[in-house]
Amino acid sequence: MNSITTLLKKNLKQSSMVIALVLITLLFQVLTDGTLLKPLNITNLILQNSYILILAVGMVLVIITGHIDLSVGSVAAFIGAISAILMINMQMNPVLAVIICLAAGALIGAWQGFWVAYVGIPAFIVTLAGMLLFRGLTLVVLQGQSIAPYPESFQKLSNGFLPDLFGGTDIHIFSIVIGVAVSLILIGLEINGRNNQLRYNFEVGSKGLFYAKLVAIFAVVNTFTYVLATYRGLPNILVILFVIIVAYTFVMKKTIIGRHVYAVGGNLKAASLSGVQTKKVTFGVFVNMGVLAALSGLIFAARLNAATPRAGNLFELDAIAAVFIGGASAYGGVGTVVGAVIGGLVMGVMNNGMSILGLGIDWQQAIKGLVLLAAVAFDIINKKKS
Repeated sequence: MNSITTLLKKNLKQSSMVIALVLITLLFQVLTDGTLLKPLNITNLILQNSYILILAVGMVLVIITGHIDLSVGSVAAFIGAISAILMINMQMNPVLAVIICLAAGALIGAWQGFWVAYVGIPAFIVTLAGMLLFRGLTLVVLQGQSIAPYPESFQKLSNGFLPDLFGGTDIHIFSIVIGVAVSLILIGLEINGRNNQLRYNFEVGSKGLFYAKLVAIFAVVNTFTYVLATYRGLPNILVILFVIIVAYTFVMKKTIIGRHVYAVGGNLKAASLSGVQTKKVTFGVFVNMGVLAALSGLIFAARLNAATPRAGNLFELDAIAAVFIGGASAYGGVGTVVGAVIGGLVMGVMNNGMSILGLGIDWQQAIKGLVLLAAVAFDIINKKKS
């Protein structure tokens, strides 16, 4: 009986943010008289929060290593400005321009990672300098003015939708097929994971709870894709997000690189004594953050269909808040990619719900600040208890 109680407490702790997301969603669904979960609004939620979720994926790795990056919003704006110069002013092929912009993001990440990892300057100082530097360079590149419009093919990066290969009219059939396929793959992975745990005599939940979980996965995934299918189907950016989340979750959970990232944040000296190349890991994490910040900037520019001097404003705060709300520790060594995405969705649903209710930006900022404080306080209190 004690083992079952312990298992339930463990699962509840792991799922606490999922439960919070569900409760917040239901609350705003009621308060907005059903507007929140309408197909059009769900699509808007995805499009509006995609660039923050991408930043959160990169930021969670930075925070796990015990650092922070305050420059991501400015880097996103700077890369957006470069993309406008290349694609609009110079008429460069969008694919080539995107590759150059991602490479520029990697170089920016390498520049900041060098000062943090090899010179030893605190990341707070380095990235604060980067925030000022790249915001200033954005103004220089754009000369204080917006540049628009982008080529239509580039706009589809953020605003486009998957075509319906089955020729659906009222319902996007291809999206439903993808939803069924993804749900079956997730169920297969859950079954395989449970079988592996049983093989090695790990403690698992009852069959009833497990089957209920499988039914819930199938229902949630397919309900979500069906709702999107009744509008225009799956947005291109949702596919990009899904690939990023799956890839980074795999790297962090199943590879040596992921274990080294956690080791560096958990105990830097112990990791170094264990043979982990701590400087290279830190450097790599900042390079990765630079690439994802660049991608975020491209997606934001494509959605706005313009490069503006004020692009990326406060993106870093939203990304950091998403990571901490998603369960990352302020001390490093703890956090997950999925948790950061769920934290970002919590912020996104709150923003969207409060906007629908007509709540001013002042109150929205105040409420987000309180939620962030509560999330970090919850983490610290749990650490003291343990």
